[in-house]
This record gives sequence, structure tokens and C-alpha cells, in this order.
Amino acid sequence: MTTRPDRGGDPPSRPAVPIVPDQAAPPDRETGALPPAPAPVADPPAADPAGQPAGSAAPPADTGSDADGTAAESPAPKRDRAQYGVCAFLALVGGLVIFDATTRIGNAINTADPIGPKAVPILLGVLLLIIAAIYGVDVARGGAGEPEAGEDVDLSTPIDWRTVLLLIGAFLVNAVLIDRLGWVISGTILFWGSAFALGNRHYVRNLLIAVAMSLITFYTFAIGLGVDLPAGVLQGIL
Repeated sequence: MTTRPDRGGDPPSRPAVPIVPDQAAPPDRETGALPPAPAPVADPPAADPAGQPAGSAAPPADTGSDADGTAAESPAPKRDRAQYGVCAFLALVGGLVIFDATTRIGNAINTADPIGPKAVPILLGVLLLIIAAIYGVDVARGGAGEPEAGEDVDLSTPIDWRTVLLLIGAFLVNAVLIDRLGWVISGTILFWGSAFALGNRHYVRNLLIAVAMSLITFYTFAIGLGVDLPAGVLQGIL
């Protein structure tokens, strides 16, 4: 039956149809058993962000092999042949230490020193030879030292030869004047010159600090260690 629309023009609402729950099927007349319940329908697998359904096999990863199935060969490490010079230098120093210990050092053995003075130099020489051999094997296998990569170090910056030469000059002046002027004066020149070479321009303050450090080291060696540093022109004053 059709219904007439209301006066406003809209058709009247129809009564809701009651939902009848599913009834179990009647048992089988022959066996008396209930029929099996229908299996629930599984939801389709969700797709992952890559666009493939979950549970599917992932594509094989790239193993770096070529099209013909052969693996890509990694480049062989380069040998730094200059490191062999370091190995040779270590071996030479070790040999010289052992030669000097066996030829020039005597066999003064007493109850206070039953080993003698040769043991320590020979041990150092043997250790140098062992280090040279291990270092040579490591270089032959392609080992190389990693360059220094400090946080505030620019490895591309050239060497500041001016600073290096000024430091060398300060040490040479100290070596030449230490016997003539004494440690206090030559040490003051050394400390003040090193501060100047490294860029410090507080001349008066650096001079006072240098004099204080020279006096402290002079009396530390003389009183604490029993070693008299050259007093030079200040002999009798210090």
C-alpha cells in the first residue's frame, strides 16, 4: 500500500522493521547432530605504509651483486709505503740500544743490583724491535692511521711556520745562554719567548710569570731533587 504525502509534501515515515536474530538450524533427522556453524569471515589484511599487505613476504634486499650473479668486489686497501720508514727507524733505534748496552755498559753487579745495568737497555731494545715487526706486518696488511679529527682542528689549514720557528728560536737561545747567564735568566727568556710565539701580547705580565716560573723550577731542582741548575751571573745571589 502506498501512503499519501503529508500536507507539507514529505512522505510519512515507515515503521522500523524489527531485526530477527539468526536461529539455529534444525538438527539432522538421521544423525541428530547440529550442522556446523559458519566460519567467521576474516578481515582483509591491512596494508603497511610501503603499500604491501601485512603478512606478505618482503622483497629480497639488494646484496650488491651484479646482474650476472657475481658479488661486487670491494677495492683493496692502499698501502702507505712511507710507514715502512717508521718501522725501519724503530728497528734501527732498537738495534743501536741493544748494541750500546752490550758493548759500552759494564757488568757492575753487586748485592744491591743483582741484575746489572744492561738489563733495562736490552729490554727496551727488544721491545722496539718487536714493535717495529708488528707495525711492519700491520702496514703490509693495509693498515693505516686515521687522521686527527678534533672538534676545533681544521686539517686543511697549513702549518704556521712562523710560530714553529719562534718556538725553536726560544729553545735555542735557552740552550746557548743557560751556562753563561744561568737558568733563571735563560729560563725567563724561554718562557717569555714561548708565550710570545703562541700569540700572547701581555708583555709585562708574561715577564713576571716567566721570572716566577724560573725561580720556582730553580729552587725545586736544588732543594727538592738535589740537582743544582746553572746559576750563571747570579751565582752567590740565589
